[in-house]
Amino acid sequence: MRAVVVHGPGDLRIDERPDPVPGEGEVLLAMEWGGVCGSDVAYWKHAASGTAALTHPLVLGHEVAGRIAGTGAGVSGLADGLPVTVHPAELVGDGRLPERIAGRTNLHPRIRYFGSAAFDPHTDGGFSEYRVVRAAQIRPLPEGVSTEHGALAEPLAVAMHAVHRAGDLRGRTVLVNGAGPIGSLVVAAAKHRGAAAVIASDISAASLRVARSMGADETLDISEGTALPQDVELVFEASGAPAALGPVLRATARGGTLVQVGNLPGTAVPAALGDLVTREITWIGSYRFVEEIDDALRAMRDGLDVSAVISHRFDLDRAGEALAVAADPASGSGKVMLRLGAH
Repeated sequence: MRAVVVHGPGDLRIDERPDPVPGEGEVLLAMEWGGVCGSDVAYWKHAASGTAALTHPLVLGHEVAGRIAGTGAGVSGLADGLPVTVHPAELVGDGRLPERIAGRTNLHPRIRYFGSAAFDPHTDGGFSEYRVVRAAQIRPLPEGVSTEHGALAEPLAVAMHAVHRAGDLRGRTVLVNGAGPIGSLVVAAAKHRGAAAVIASDISAASLRVARSMGADETLDISEGTALPQDVELVFEASGAPAALGPVLRATARGGTLVQVGNLPGTAVPAALGDLVTREITWIGSYRFVEEIDDALRAMRDGLDVSAVISHRFDLDRAGEALAVAADPASGSGKVMLRLGAH
């Protein structure tokens, strides 16, 4: 089979690898679609993502979907041809957590994640023609949800988790700063959960058009010097830009809530944080997701359309071009998709 493999900084190859065979409790997937994420771009450009550094070649991709192509011993209820997506996280060890974070498996200290170099050996992702997956990680797609959209259940789950962290959104006005794929999906998730009005802000007109298509009631192009609105009770920071923290805190109402869903750098950065104290803002972190991938699939089943987030589609053998487009701010790209196999 062919697989999209990063070997080092800037060294991306389409490698031939042996066809995998499912073992006990495992499922063989014929992969169909994958979505390019920022971590895929980071591994390609720098051979690292956050603190996880490459020590040997890694198959990229954690936003994926395909069809069942075979099952190992002990697996039942998953027929060949069934369209599915994958929960890309696998807990390492007994999975026990302190009582204060019981059930929040995304906070488990040791997690193998598709397409991650956090462990050695690394955990290969799903940008390949076939992939063996533990049966417990399989999520069947609802009727009417394509495998292309199913590959976006993972980033939509990230957005759903951020919205869940914020509490009840019904009737509330929400600001989403950063209208890239995750920010635009936060817009959609907030509307799905009953937000009365959603304002999206970004420096990219193309991203703002996507956010409006995903349900934003108002968009603000802050590249032109437009100030963020003031006194917003609930704000989602989805850009991950340290320079945005001061203005976003200023936009948050006194006693309001800021949910940080955009990944911030792991190094020291200058940021104006005084309003966090003087305005008594509740600043909430949001990391990956728990089981919100199921919520994402139900939302898509019930009509949440993720089509507008998709900007480009490439075949697997053009993966290098796909990552370059995803990495280039001037490309105006939203979610870049890879066709991984027949569909």
